[in-house]
Amino acid sequence: MSSSPAPRSADSLLDHPAYVAFWCARTASTFGFQMLSVAVGWQIYAITGRAFDLGLIGLVQFFPSVLLALPAGHLADQFDRRRIVLIGQIVEWIAIVLLTVLTLLHAIDEVGILLLIFVISTAKAFESPSLQSMVPALVPPALLPRAMAVNGSAMQAAMIMGPALGGLLYVAGPGVVYAVAAVLYLISGVMVARLRYEHAPPKREPATLKTLFAGVHFIRERKDVLGVISLDLFAVLLGGATALLPIFAKDILHTGPWGLGLLRAAPAVGALLMSFWLARHNMERNVGKIMFASVAGFGVATLVFALSNVLWLSLVALFALGAFDMVSMVIRGSLVQLDTPDAMRGRVSAVNAIFINTSNQLGEFESGMVAAWLGAVGSAVVGGVGTLVVVGLWMVMFPTLRRRQRLHMGTPS
Repeated sequence: MSSSPAPRSADSLLDHPAYVAFWCARTASTFGFQMLSVAVGWQIYAITGRAFDLGLIGLVQFFPSVLLALPAGHLADQFDRRRIVLIGQIVEWIAIVLLTVLTLLHAIDEVGILLLIFVISTAKAFESPSLQSMVPALVPPALLPRAMAVNGSAMQAAMIMGPALGGLLYVAGPGVVYAVAAVLYLISGVMVARLRYEHAPPKREPATLKTLFAGVHFIRERKDVLGVISLDLFAVLLGGATALLPIFAKDILHTGPWGLGLLRAAPAVGALLMSFWLARHNMERNVGKIMFASVAGFGVATLVFALSNVLWLSLVALFALGAFDMVSMVIRGSLVQLDTPDAMRGRVSAVNAIFINTSNQLGEFESGMVAAWLGAVGSAVVGGVGTLVVVGLWMVMFPTLRRRQRLHMGTPS
């Protein structure tokens, strides 16, 4: 991997106030959402005592994210993305405030909680394509990979510390967690409202049924983009071994809840540390080979985890898995954004989100089904080997992607 330290000056992300505001907003809202997720699960289970209701939380979040993705991507390419994000966050903030007030008044049940989570998930579904498509308008193309790595570090930090903070505050009651989440969302909304683009968005084309599905047609025609998104789809689909962590912790590694906590944290810690490194270095050559090598490393790490029967080796494997995934995620995300014209980024991001959301759910389902047939170890081995097979096939099927040297090839406007 060829790299060079990131210089301070005009090439520093800190010299782009619009991006700094965006990063602060996204970090605040992500922390708030992670805290909210922990409190909602605890509160619903405390009210009903039924594991089925915990599954409903995932269901009311899944349907809006998939069913509304294409319309949301279309809106992102028709209107001001900053305004869409702001409206989405205002709706989410109102729902969280209602959740806070009703909880503090002891005037809410599981149905009310699920309805408000559905509202939040619907707003997030409309917000997501616009949010993902904003970054290229906030930094120069050369800084986009670093910007995405810094975004990744914030997301991973939120995933590690947000649930822990939410669990700690839950001691004082779910209403306190919701109140803090509402404050974080308010901060995020204020930062988004004050954000100003550095590059003016281009004029939008009129809305038609054809433009609604234009993202799908664009991906089919751009081989590198198709290769990246489909590789991401299958890597996530086959990389669902982390869904089996409770089985590995109890039956294979013979550890308790503390060990399971370490296993769950290891991939996020690996991704977080790798994102810090990527934020300070540029990938200047052989980005295609680096991406494929990273996905292959993900597969090898999955195999090591599957075959390990000692805790320390499993932790190392999961740490490496998270680090490899962060490298490939930054390259894949940057390449898709840079190869997509700005007027198409919302719709392409929406299609990508459908693939990712669906494959995340199906990946966990696939791991569970294979584990029922072959056991947890067999399921993880199948996932690791399958990932390596996909890498080999994709390197043959997408030779231009394999030979790609740079992320930025000149984005059409």
